[in-house]
Amino acid sequence: MDEVDILVIGGGSGGSAVAGRLSEDGRFTVALLEAGGENRSWRIKAPGMMPFLPKSSNWQFDTVPQRGLNGRLGYQPRGRGMGGSSAINAMLYIRGCAWDYDNWAALGCDGWAYRDVLPWFRRAEGNERGTDGFHGGDGPLAVSDQRAPNPASLAFVEAGASLQLPRNPDFNGDRHEGIGLYQVTQKGGERWSAARAYIDPARAAGRIDVRTGALVERILIEQGRAVGAVYRQRGRRHEVRARRAVILAGGAFGTPQTLMLSGIGPADHLAAYGIDVLVDRPAVGADLQDHIDYVAGYQSDDTGFFGTSLAGSLRFAGGVVEWFRRRTGVLTTPYAEAGGFARTRPDVAVPDVQFHFVPALLEDHGRAKVKGQGFSCHVCVLRPESRGTVRLASADPARPPLIDPNFLDAEADVATLLAGVKLMRRILEAAPMARFGGRDRHTAQVTDDAALVAAIRARADTVYHPVGTCRMGSDTDAVVDPRLRVRGVKGLYIADASVMPRLVSGNTNAPTIMIGERCADFVKADLAA
Repeated sequence: MDEVDILVIGGGSGGSAVAGRLSEDGRFTVALLEAGGENRSWRIKAPGMMPFLPKSSNWQFDTVPQRGLNGRLGYQPRGRGMGGSSAINAMLYIRGCAWDYDNWAALGCDGWAYRDVLPWFRRAEGNERGTDGFHGGDGPLAVSDQRAPNPASLAFVEAGASLQLPRNPDFNGDRHEGIGLYQVTQKGGERWSAARAYIDPARAAGRIDVRTGALVERILIEQGRAVGAVYRQRGRRHEVRARRAVILAGGAFGTPQTLMLSGIGPADHLAAYGIDVLVDRPAVGADLQDHIDYVAGYQSDDTGFFGTSLAGSLRFAGGVVEWFRRRTGVLTTPYAEAGGFARTRPDVAVPDVQFHFVPALLEDHGRAKVKGQGFSCHVCVLRPESRGTVRLASADPARPPLIDPNFLDAEADVATLLAGVKLMRRILEAAPMARFGGRDRHTAQVTDDAALVAAIRARADTVYHPVGTCRMGSDTDAVVDPRLRVRGVKGLYIADASVMPRLVSGNTNAPTIMIGERCADFVKADLAA
């Protein structure tokens, strides 16, 4: 019989962290099932190759038509393969602010206040700046300063400071608000995904059984307990049993899909697809939250930007050579080099928008090529009120789910994004940015709010932070309890961004890794009880 102590489903950020930690002392036999591949291409390891990643590393989901975006389909890239989205993201190391976690606790997530989660952030982190009260210096997740920030990224910080936005050299320290350069999850000039941090050492020591190309069809549940999974691999169906625990870490889209395929979810929805209902849980696939984002683009004649000019192309080619030789230079860029957090109104307690400055022109998530060169800037709504859903499109696990973020459904989100776009334009047009001669490609002639809102609805989309579809809470409707145990099924845990009851004020990779770290400790404690 194919049997292990603990089965982890999903090799992304949360899954890598929980599997790596559970395997590290040799007490448990651990198997990890990942639908994608190994993600060992040099294009994944080289940060600046992000626009040229292998297609096999990205699920490339689309949303259903978004009413708030003029009926457009949104694009939802998600990491496929070992490391999950940490293998394809911009590598920014951001945790959110203390208020986020204190709010989780206030919502009924006991033990998830900032003082509670900080030790796990520090344990995970290997920051090259060293250890202090906020940071860890020897954890598996490598965090570093950028090696070669673009001059325009430095100018963006100066531009923000000229508008009295405080400089912030550490967004994960004692102050969240402000403008600065982002730290990145890189080591020695290479992308440091969650799989490289947690799984590679475990595999090298023979402590974990990793099975890639393994698409899970359903979780095996017997007499109310999770006991394994059925999966497809290379055209054949397999079954693996778990003696002690099953941990689901498929992400904000994959986890609710797998639960529903296994009979856990909204009863009427499951019945419509002929799925036997084991646990009627309407919150599975509900409460989808994501950071709605607008990207401004400014054309420039300055050839120091990434672009299609001959000078820019030669600079990039030289950067490839330099990276292979020394792991330095322009190919270490995360693209979203500078940014920060700001309040659009004096009455909000903590920042409600985030900026990502990119020394390149972006259109359609980088999928559309733009002639020439220039710079772009994202601004997103950090705590959106709009809520969406993830639903099955089919009982076939190979079919993508129906993803509906319901972007800009709440008028408050429209108002916040409008204010954020206005503030972003002021920064991009402030004196320190003037030397680049940027020309607004999209809203140069737009002056009134109605026209600017129309431009927002025509261009806005995700900045890649979906959460909340299997929310955590102390109430009986919540999918998991504060120890990440799925209500209604024994021995089943969730360790990914789907459990977040509210979006954090920033990028979601580091918080998801923290969730995986905590889940490992919860499982160890439960199995020892």
